[in-house]
Parts: sequence; structure tokens; C-alpha cells
Amino acid sequence: MSEQSASAGAAGTAGAPAPTHGKTPKKAALAAWIGSALEYYDFAVYGTAAALVLNHLFFPEDASPGVAILLSMGTVGVAYVVRPLGALVMGPLGDRMGRKFVLMLTLFMMGGATFAVGCLPTYEQVGLLAPALLVLCRVIQGLSASGEQASAISVSLEHAEENHRAFTTSWTLQGTQFGTLLATAVFIPFTSLLTEEQLFSWGWRVPFWLSAVVVVVAWLIRRRLEEPPAFEKAKAHLPGEKPATPLGLMVKYHKTAVLRIACAAMINTVNVVFLVWSLSFATSVVGLDRSTMLLVAVVANAVALAAIPLGALLADKIGRKPVFIAGVVGPAVMMSPYLGAVAAGDWTLIFVYGAILSGCLYSLSNGIWPSFYAEMFPTRVRVTGLAMGTQIGFAVSGGLTPVLASAVAGAQGTNWLAVSLVVSGACLISVVAALTAKETKDKTLAGIDELHTTRTEAADLAKLDRTAS
Repeated sequence: MSEQSASAGAAGTAGAPAPTHGKTPKKAALAAWIGSALEYYDFAVYGTAAALVLNHLFFPEDASPGVAILLSMGTVGVAYVVRPLGALVMGPLGDRMGRKFVLMLTLFMMGGATFAVGCLPTYEQVGLLAPALLVLCRVIQGLSASGEQASAISVSLEHAEENHRAFTTSWTLQGTQFGTLLATAVFIPFTSLLTEEQLFSWGWRVPFWLSAVVVVVAWLIRRRLEEPPAFEKAKAHLPGEKPATPLGLMVKYHKTAVLRIACAAMINTVNVVFLVWSLSFATSVVGLDRSTMLLVAVVANAVALAAIPLGALLADKIGRKPVFIAGVVGPAVMMSPYLGAVAAGDWTLIFVYGAILSGCLYSLSNGIWPSFYAEMFPTRVRVTGLAMGTQIGFAVSGGLTPVLASAVAGAQGTNWLAVSLVVSGACLISVVAALTAKETKDKTLAGIDELHTTRTEAADLAKLDRTAS
């Protein structure tokens, strides 16, 4: 940014009161990790249940396996489709009311909706009302998830030491990964120890009821988290006029960054196919054992717990872009061998390819995108821009992928090669978007604010701040 722009930006923050506290990177990383782990347990447990039992309990029994999976995957996708709407609300709230405010709000929304799923009547009991209520709960989950990650990532980024931002923010996704692992693992004793009648009558409900514990634990941890100094300083001079609201600023000056992130977030297609569609394909079409397939995801997620922070450390050394791109190209190449192994029922290759695909390669992009995406925005609009960009991308990838994959797989659900081609196409979009981004490894947070604040925006902010004063 030019000297004129920098001067204008400085004018907008002159006289700002000093933050009441300093950075607390360890506390922020811990709060982001545990909160995200527990909240995304709620979100991911639905996807596991949808693949295993919901397609049998909430839709007509006379539907063919491929059609039942398609309907069930549609309810999974609903939560992704509504996420951009949630981002329009949660993002500006995070930039105005505070990152912590949104983290607490989304926690109770997610926990309440998840607990409610465990209480729903089935299709046999109430007919079409059952899937309607299921969709409603899923909508609330989607609205909640739209603000959770963006706020947690912004908190950890703005509390982080300058040379460890990728590593610190990666714990948010490491927590998400742990929550996904927990959501998968919790079903293993139910699918292995219970009879099918017990599983389909009451066993599937218990993992959803455990969300009550999730809410209490996450609340106890997050209530002690402080807002980051960078946010407090920006908030002190965020004027109240409509043109300077976070959403207004984002739309006026940062649309390109939002679009770039939305396209880069298509890498989420890999995760959706691996965790949801392939599980349905393996158990409902190929006829593989449920518990063993769940163990594949557990092993892959366990590998990811180590791979994510290691990949982030590498990104702090060599840059965000090369690590992220490697984490997109790798899974695109590995998806076809993995699905082929599932179709062949080769357990050795299923476990090996699954660990490589999801645990190692996908974890590179999964651990890097928090810092990579968040550093595309200045502090004033970070949660808004990050929420909008990621949720649009997640809505397309997560909302359409389960349905599209089920559709291209055919009525019998056997065309796994077509599904792998869908994943490769999504990864190509992600790579192209990442190549257009600026590398921010060597920038400070203040430098990132200057990098992404144009001369016109800085002048407008300075004028509005003076007016508000």
C-alpha cells in the first residue's frame, strides 16, 4: 500500500485506546481447539448417522439403495446450503459484537439442534413430518457452523505470535478433525455391540444426546477467552454509519477475496466424499462391514491429528501457497485408487489409501487454509469475509457434492469412477484460485491490514472515523 494510503489508514486509528490485555496465543489456540472439536463433533455425527441409519429410518422403505442414499445425502447437504445465509449474520456479528460472542452463540445453537435430532420421530411413526423436522434441525446446524470456524480462526490468528500464525490457527482445524474422529468413533461400539434392531430403534440416538455434554464442556472453556488486542483496537474506531459496517466494507472492497476463498474451498469436496459418500457406498452398495469402515475414518483422522500441525509448521517456514496446493493436488490423485479399493473390498488398501488420502495429503490443505484464507482480509472485516468466502465454498462443495456424487454413481450407486472425477474437477478449481492469492508468510498483522486496504478504502475509513468521533 502506498504512503498516502498508509497515512490515511493511520488517521482512522489515531487516538485508539490501548487494548486492555495482551496476546494469549496458547489460551486462544486451546479454546479454539476444544470448542471446535466439541462443536464439530455435533456437526459430523450427523453425517455419520446419515450414511449408516438415517437413510433407512427417515425415508420410505421401498426406495432403492441408491435413491435412499441420495435422499439422505440431501439432508447432509442442506446444512451446507444455508451456511452462506448464516455467514451474512454471524460474520458481521463477529466483527462488531466480538469473536467470543459468536463462539458462544453458535455453541448453543449447534448443541440444541443436535440433541433435538436424537429425539425426532421416524418416517414409520409420523411419515413425511420426520424428514421435514430432520431438515429443520440440519438448517440450524448449518447456520451455527457458518460462524463457528471464522470466529475461532480469527481469535487464534489475532492472538498468535507473528511467526507462528499458521501453526496457531491450525489448532482450530486440528480440533475440527478431532471432533470428526470422535463423531465417527462413537458409532463403533453401537454398530459392533448392538443388534441391528437395537441400533435402529434407540442406539443411533445416543451419540446425538451426548451433545448436552458437549455444550457444557465447551462453554466452561470458552467463557474465559478474551477478545484479541487487534480486534479491540479496530472496534474502538469502527464507525456506526452503514457504509462502514463489516458487511458493507466487505462487499465494497473485498469481493475478489471472498470469491477466491469460495473457489479454493472446493477442496472440501474431498472430505465430503471420503467421510460421507464413500461410507454409504461401502456399507449400502458394496456390503462392507459398518464398524470396520468407521475404523478407516478413525485411522485417517488420527493420522491427520499429527499431519495438520506439522503441515502448518512447514507453512510458517516456506509459505502458505505451496503447502496448500500440495494438499489439493494430492487428494485429487488419490481419490480414484481409494474408491477403487472400496469397490473391490480390499481392506488393506482401503486403510492404507484412506490414511494417505485424508490423513496425510488432505491434511496439508486442511491445516493451512485457516491462516491462508484469514490473511486475505484486514482485521475490520476478517470474520465477515472469512465466513462468507468459506461458507459459499462449503455450500457448493458440501451441499452439492453428496447429491451430485450419489447422482453420477447411478441408481444402484456403483459408478465410483465418476465420483472420483467430480472430486478431481473440484480440486482443479481450488488450485487455480489458490494460485491467484498473495503470499503473506512474511507479513505482520499490521502489514496484512495495509496489504489488503486500498488507498480509496483507507481514505473512506479515515473520513468516516473522523465523522464518528
